[in-house]
Amino acid sequence: MPHRIEYFYSTHSAYAYLGSKRLGEICAAHHCELVHRPFLLSPVVEQAGGQPFAGRSQAHVDYFFGREIERWAAYRGLPILDHRPTYHDNALTLSSGMVILAAQLGQDVDALTNALLQAHWRDDIDLMNQDNLSKAAQSAGLDPAPLLAGAMRPDVQQVLEDNTKAALAMNLFGSPTYVLDGDPYYGQDHLELLEHALTHPFARGRFNNPSVSDS
Repeated sequence: MPHRIEYFYSTHSAYAYLGSKRLGEICAAHHCELVHRPFLLSPVVEQAGGQPFAGRSQAHVDYFFGREIERWAAYRGLPILDHRPTYHDNALTLSSGMVILAAQLGQDVDALTNALLQAHWRDDIDLMNQDNLSKAAQSAGLDPAPLLAGAMRPDVQQVLEDNTKAALAMNLFGSPTYVLDGDPYYGQDHLELLEHALTHPFARGRFNNPSVSDS
């Protein structure tokens, strides 16, 4: 029986982009079922105690959302912008809806997701611009027309909301998070641990921390 990995991510996530190709390689090598669960990032980050972009120090932003991105892009051999995408704060509903609908229609959702992430972080596209999204989908070999036509349907958007609620219920920290057998691996820098777990499962966690409310 193939392993099943639930893939929680936002469609504008730099680190989802940086791990997308490697994740595909891991799934192909180990015959994994990859379940795409795009979600809305801000509620998840806020529940985890993270700060919005404007609430972080300049040093924090420059390191985690600058230097780290550059280094990982170089390490994984991926092209990337030298600045935060111009339209990075635009809504994710349309691009997420395309991904959800592609999965429902049995289309190549892996290729679509990679194309959207790459176009945002390499080509600086607007993920709410239908022309931009159409070109990205075509580059992945998909017909964009039915995806764009149905992406904002209430039933499709409900899946996006449900994915976000699931991420909140699991106390996830952000994007990307890969969940294997109920065990989350947060961040594309944990892909090597995820791959290891596919052949050498880790023992269940036993570590107990004191309650933060007692600190």
